[in-house]
Amino acid sequence: MPQPDMPSPHPLRKLLLIAEFTALAILLGSMAWLSGQTGDGGQIQPAWLLIPALASLGVFLSFIGLMYLRWVAAAETANRFRHKVIFSLLAVTLIGVWVYGVANTWFSLSAS
Repeated sequence: MPQPDMPSPHPLRKLLLIAEFTALAILLGSMAWLSGQTGDGGQIQPAWLLIPALASLGVFLSFIGLMYLRWVAAAETANRFRHKVIFSLLAVTLIGVWVYGVANTWFSLSAS
């Protein structure tokens, strides 16, 4: 049975996947390194927390980009506006959760 022609993936898809998994590897590596630094009761400089924070932002942004390609760019023209509105609400919510988490972490470090 012949397969129907599959549409070619968006050109940014591969780049976003590479960025997401690279940022995820950096995030996991930095978290493992930071836990090793504080495992014996040592104190870390708060500036080192920028590495996992920026890596997690990279994961979120590339995930949102891939979500955009899957939901909005692939949507039919008639439904595209509705998809954009729902996507925008979801993207703002995800970024808001990230900002809340980073701000909470920073304020908890500043309080101690």
